[in-house]
Amino acid sequence: MTNAKSLPTRTLGSSDIETSAIGLGCMSLSGIYGAVGDDDGIALVREALDRGITMLDTSDAYGAGHNEELVGKAIKGRRAEVVLATKFGNLGGRGGKIADGRPEYVASACAASLKRLGVEVIDLYYQHRIDPTVPIEDTVGAMARLVEAGKVRALGLSEARPQTIRRAHAVHKIAAVQNEFSLLYRAEAEETLGTTRQLNIAFVAYSPLGRGLLTGAIAGQDGMTENDTRRRHPRFAPENLGRNLALVHRIEAISRKKKCTAGQLALAWLLAQGDDIVPIPGTKRTERLLENIGALAVELTDDDLARIADAIPIGAAAGLRYPEAQMKSVYL
Repeated sequence: MTNAKSLPTRTLGSSDIETSAIGLGCMSLSGIYGAVGDDDGIALVREALDRGITMLDTSDAYGAGHNEELVGKAIKGRRAEVVLATKFGNLGGRGGKIADGRPEYVASACAASLKRLGVEVIDLYYQHRIDPTVPIEDTVGAMARLVEAGKVRALGLSEARPQTIRRAHAVHKIAAVQNEFSLLYRAEAEETLGTTRQLNIAFVAYSPLGRGLLTGAIAGQDGMTENDTRRRHPRFAPENLGRNLALVHRIEAISRKKKCTAGQLALAWLLAQGDDIVPIPGTKRTERLLENIGALAVELTDDDLARIADAIPIGAAAGLRYPEAQMKSVYL
């Protein structure tokens, strides 16, 4: 059994928060990609902590608060081991709104998250989706007041574009930006890195395995349950999946030569893009958790990195990152 000190660490921007180089995205533990029992989800989170992962990423939007409650139960008695990240403001179309960034909502959402998590302080608090109807300065101003009140240690933004990040950072230091980043989808992430690096902001990469595509575990739509939300994602649509799997096969060929899995290769490539990047792959299975941690031991040369990037050129993936309606709520 390893402990947190045995895994490489990375610092979140200019904050004093140090986290394991790979975190755990907890969204899938709330039925997003098929059913999972709470006991199994709690056990997986605790296994992650036992193995040295310290960053846990959740949101009040995952399972309508269920995910925060599950994570709260999992970390009970182990709070000191955890860099706890959660998010607010992703309404997903409820009430005709994609997001809520009103200052009064920020305060109430934080209070509700603290209660569900069973903690007094959130380490990293993100605006999950940018509200185009509220100036980012107003939203971040309210988030800054949470820091002043001791309820939050550091601030983050999710799916924010460079100009939004700059405006937010001018109000209060942003410690991390969480956007999608993987070999399959990296144009917007690489554009954003130019800004985050200028401002000393960490980049937390969600969906670093392309929602499972880059693991090679999905051979077709038959590999997904009926209630798996990926069935609604364009990259998994029948007309796109074959082309995307052909790209994954290229990664699998390289991974065999490197004596690792395709998923480990994809994570190792992402980790090698800079010490400011923290991937947060999610999983429901212990064996996949251990596999992801194993990516930290994969050594890649400059030639390897170039070969991997060339195998899946920027823009090669077929299908949008989200269904068309949801694309209106990302990268704002």
